Parts: sequence; structure tokens; C-alpha cells
Amino acid sequence: MDNYYIKTNRTFTNIRKHAWIFTVLVAIGGLWEPKLGLLVILIMLGLTTTSFFTGRYWCGNFCPHGSLFDRITMPISLNKKIPKFLKSKFIVVGFFIFFMYNFSRKIIKVSNFWGTYGFFDKLGFVFVTTYLMVLVTGGLFAILVNPRTWCQFCPMGTIQKLSHALGRSVGVANKTEKKVTIESLDKCHSCGKCSRVCPFQLTPYLEFSANNQFEDINCIKCATCIENCPANILSLKTKEEAWELKEIVSTKGYENRQRIEAKIIDIKDLATDVKEFTFSFISPEKVDYKAGQFILIKIQDEPKTFRAYSISSFNEDNTKLSIIIKKVEKGYGTNIIFNDLKVGDIVELEGPMGDELIVDNSAEKILFIGNGIGITPFIGLTKDVLTNNPRVKDIKLLDGQRYENEFLYRDYFESLDKEEDNFEYIPMVSRDKNTSIRKGYVTHALKDMDLKGYKVYICGSKNMVIDSYNILLKKGVKEEDIFYESEEKISINN
Repeated sequence: MDNYYIKTNRTFTNIRKHAWIFTVLVAIGGLWEPKLGLLVILIMLGLTTTSFFTGRYWCGNFCPHGSLFDRITMPISLNKKIPKFLKSKFIVVGFFIFFMYNFSRKIIKVSNFWGTYGFFDKLGFVFVTTYLMVLVTGGLFAILVNPRTWCQFCPMGTIQKLSHALGRSVGVANKTEKKVTIESLDKCHSCGKCSRVCPFQLTPYLEFSANNQFEDINCIKCATCIENCPANILSLKTKEEAWELKEIVSTKGYENRQRIEAKIIDIKDLATDVKEFTFSFISPEKVDYKAGQFILIKIQDEPKTFRAYSISSFNEDNTKLSIIIKKVEKGYGTNIIFNDLKVGDIVELEGPMGDELIVDNSAEKILFIGNGIGITPFIGLTKDVLTNNPRVKDIKLLDGQRYENEFLYRDYFESLDKEEDNFEYIPMVSRDKNTSIRKGYVTHALKDMDLKGYKVYICGSKNMVIDSYNILLKKGVKEEDIFYESEEKISINN
């Protein structure tokens, strides 16, 4: 698990980007102007008050030290796994008692100077030295272990948890606290991305409650998991809002999700860094899946982690399926799959899932748009439409790659183009100069096409999906006739 945890942006607001300045101002500037330390009193009042209503929300959104760790030390941090003992009750409670004893002792000592000229300087200096200690100690932990190591046993974090416990006991926090909420457990890819980017290295995807909320008291509601969720199904909601969301969310395309035991019966090299894996179902022996859906493949047990890949095969008899995987340099999941899986292995799958690319059988004109590895679902989709949709009059496939040698199943698509009067294959390259294939991006071809009456299905890079979507709208294609799945939702990139 050397590269399991991911460095990612956690500072989404101006406060989170720049609050670290306050830490430096107090810890360093306070050595010359001790009264700056008195500002920390406002910080303590703020975190104690907000935690009564919202738990550790302050830690993730306003804390100056948190800003320092996430903004300044993150780039140079070793970003290792946080040792379990630093999260233990023994350390948390023990350090809290130790810290509060020493802090109270200093405050009592300074109180003897009440009414004197230097009282506020001496009081402020207590907070200055405390901030300086956190800056140095927390900073070292942040660099040598993980940015948020200090936060595991931070006394202010413990104060927040105590205040929050009081808020819950009187029934206030239960109504006001917003927690990480998942739309539906059926839609979760179980990819572990939420855990891999979590500042506290928590595991939301394994611990959602019956009302689809993450209940861990240490969650700082920083929304890092929400911003990074490939399926885009996480949000911050109150308990009441979570129940309302659960009632209205659609799970179409996920009704048949199930655990599948399967055997790898073939691994085919399609390119230097691209392989096609074919699985034969063991239990159940048959799985009803549709072209355009995706499947999850388990890559490890601890923590239990899957990767999602588009199904590339056409479902002929419900007994097997294929997926195409592109290896990514330093990619956590693809390296495990490429290095560890071999023909004959028994693996665990989950699915089938998704409905974004399932073709409307009433469609008479269809345009498929894919680029990069995003072309994979259209291998099965073209066969499915040509076989099962007698009403279709015209199918076009735009396939965009950087270089000619990157096309997947090109011979297959070209043979279909020759055999089927209603199918047209349009390959394009964006960087290759030594080729006879049409040059440019798929979006360039879109601008020249008459797309009246077409239903359009898109899969590929995020920018391509967005650009294509906007061009289609400008050309008069109805919003309800555009369907898409971006590469970032299908976890092919790690």
C-alpha cells in the first residue's frame, strides 16, 4: 500500500487556502508582539461553539493549523499511513489531560499578574508558545508522516468532540449537523477513493449507516471525498435531508447488482499498456448484463477495494464478459491487476451497474462518441444495437485517439463498416502526423455533422465529454437525447 493514499487539493475556499497565515502570524509574530496570542481565544470559542452544532466541521473548514497542513506541508509530506496508536483512546485522552494540565498551570501562573501592565502580554504569550509548539511538532508530523497526523490527538479536536457530544445529547446536533451522505449504496463503486484522499484516512465507503450517512465522529466534513468521488454520489446533508434524498434517488441500472464469482479465461494484449480480460461466471453461472454497463473487479481485501470498468463485450449467453484495461503509470489499481492477475485465477466481481450508456431501443439514429480508453463500451454497444434494434437506420461511431497505434478493435469496427450499410466508423487522430487517418479531435468532426434526430452516447475524457455536450446543444440536439459517461467515473485512471 505504498501509494494507496493520494495527495489532492483540500483547500476549496479562500479561508482554507489562506487561514495558515494566522498560525504563522501568532506563532512567529507573537514572539515580538505577544498580544497577538489573545486572538487564539476567539479561535477556541469558535471551534467550541460550531462543534456543538456541526461536530468537527471547524477542523476541516476553518482551522488555521489545518490550513497549514493541507496547503503548505501537503506537497512535501511523505503522506504515509497514520500509525494506529496515534489514533488510540489512550493517546488521545492521555495527551488531552497532559496538555490541559500544562495549559491550565500556565494560565493560573499568569493570573497572578492580573491588573499589572504586563498581564495581557504574558497571557498572550501562553497562547503564542502553544501555537508555536503545534506549528513545530505538527509540522514535523505533517512532513514525516501525514499532513493531518497532529489532528488525530489534537486537544482542540477533543474539545470539539466533547462539545459535539453535548450537542447530540440535548438533541440539537442531530438536526443541524451535516454529514457525508451517499445517494445510494447500490451506486458506490467501492473504489476506496474517498478513503485514499481522506485527511484522517477514514473509510466512508465501508461504513455508511442505514440512512446512507457516514457517522464517524472524527470526520471533519472537509468535502475532500465529495470532490473526488468518481461516481459523484456524495454530499453533505443533515439527517432529515439524507432520508429525503434516499426516497427520491433513482437506482435504475443498478437493480441487478450482485456479487459474482468468476474465472479469468483469457487475457489478451491489445497494446503495450492495454489488456482485455475475459471472465467466465462461476456463481451465479449466468448474469444478465447489458452492453453499456460496467462491472467492479476486486483488487484487494484489506481494505476491501474494487475498480470499475466498462463492459466491452456483447452479451450473447449471459455466461461471460470482457473488460479492457489501460495500465497507468504508478496507477494503484491497474498495477495490481496487470501484475497479479493471470489466466485461471478466481476473482470477485460486482455488478452489473449503470444505465447512462444503455441505448434507447426506439432510437432510429444513433451517434457514439469515444476517445482514449473510453471507446471500450462501444465495442459491445455497436454489436448489440445492430443485433437487437431493427428500427435503427443510421449508426455512426466517432473514435478519437492520439496516435494510429492506439486504436482498439479498429479492424472490428472497419469490418462492421463494410458489412453493415447502416453503420459508419469515423476514426480520428489528434497528434499523429504520419498517418492517412483524419486528423483532429472528435469535436472537430461534430461541428460538420448533421445530427438532427440523433440520440448521442459519449464516453471518454472529461474535457471531451464537456466540449461534445456543448457542441451538440448548439447544433440543436435535445438535452434529453444526450447520454454520457466520463472516464473519471469509470475508474480506469488508477
